[in-house]
Amino acid sequence: MKAIIINEFGTSDVLTFIDCPKPTISEGEVLIRTTHTSVNFADIKNRTGNKAKANFPMVLGLDVAGVIEEVFNDSSGFQKGDQVIAFPKNGAYAEFVVAKEQLVFKIPSGVPIEKVAAVPTVLFLSYMLTHQIAAIGQQDAVLIHAASGGVGTMLVQMAKRLGAKQIIGTVSNLEKAPIVYELGADHVLTYDQFSTNVNELTKGQGVDIVYDSIAGAITEESLTCLAPYGTLVQFGNSGGRVGNIKTADLHNSCRNIKGFSLGTTRALKPELLQQVAQDIFSLVNEDSFQVPIAKIFALEEMKKAHEFMESRQHQGKILIKI
Repeated sequence: MKAIIINEFGTSDVLTFIDCPKPTISEGEVLIRTTHTSVNFADIKNRTGNKAKANFPMVLGLDVAGVIEEVFNDSSGFQKGDQVIAFPKNGAYAEFVVAKEQLVFKIPSGVPIEKVAAVPTVLFLSYMLTHQIAAIGQQDAVLIHAASGGVGTMLVQMAKRLGAKQIIGTVSNLEKAPIVYELGADHVLTYDQFSTNVNELTKGQGVDIVYDSIAGAITEESLTCLAPYGTLVQFGNSGGRVGNIKTADLHNSCRNIKGFSLGTTRALKPELLQQVAQDIFSLVNEDSFQVPIAKIFALEEMKKAHEFMESRQHQGKILIKI
C-alpha cells in the first residue's frame, strides 16, 4: 500500500511517500480501506516533535473515513463493505489503516461521506466542548478563538444552534472574518487587544465561556474578559507556549478553568465518543450544517497540505482524498 511516513522530526520535507506492507489486525480491530483523511494541527506538532514521542518510522494523522476491508471474526460489530469514520491505531496517512472497534463509527445511510470525512476530530471535539465540557445556554455570551479554523467553524455553528446570546470570534486577520459571520458569529475580532474589544461589546460584563485552543498570551488575556462565574475551556496550545493562570484570578470571581483533550478521551474513555456519535451524524446530515473545506489534496501532496496549514491562510478543513 501507499503511505506517508516520517523517519525524523522536522519540516514538511520529512514527509515521505512510500510503498509499505498492508497492516494486519488483531482481535477487537478492523482493517479500513481509507478514502479520506484530514490534516489537523496536532499533525504539525507531531511532525515537528512538539507532541509525539519518537517512534520511527511514524505515520501521522488522527482520523479517516473509509470502508471496512477486513474484520477479525464473525463476532465483530462490523462487516466488510461498511462505510465508517474512525480514529486509527497507528496514524491515518495511508491507504489502509487499523482501528480498534470502539473507535470506529458506522456512517448511517444517506450521510455524505466526503462531508463527514472532513470532521471526525473537529466535530467530536466541538460537540463535546459545547454540550458537555462547557455547555452553552441561551443567556451565554461566548468567545471562540481561531474561529475560522477547523474546530472554530464547528464551535461557531454549535454556539448558534444552542442559542448563545452573543457569539464573538477571533481570527488572525479580518480576511478570514466573512466565513465566521456566515456561520453565525455576531462579531469577529483580531487578536490585537481582543479583550478590550470583547469587554466593550459585552458592555463591560465579559463573556460567559471562552473556547481557547491557542494558550500562551491569548489564554492569559482571555481571563481579563471572562465574566464572573464564567468558564475558560483550554483544549490546545497551537501558539506553542503555555499560558500562566493565577489562582487569584479564580476564587474571588468564582470563575473556573477546564481542560479537555480528545486524544486523552480516545485513549481513556472511548465510550464517551460512542455516546455522541449518532448526534454527530445527525448534524452532518442536515443541509444547514456547513463543513467548510479549505482545500482538498491527494495523499502524495501531503507536504503541500502541511505547508498550507502552517501558513495559517486556510479557512475550514484541509481534506486528503485517497
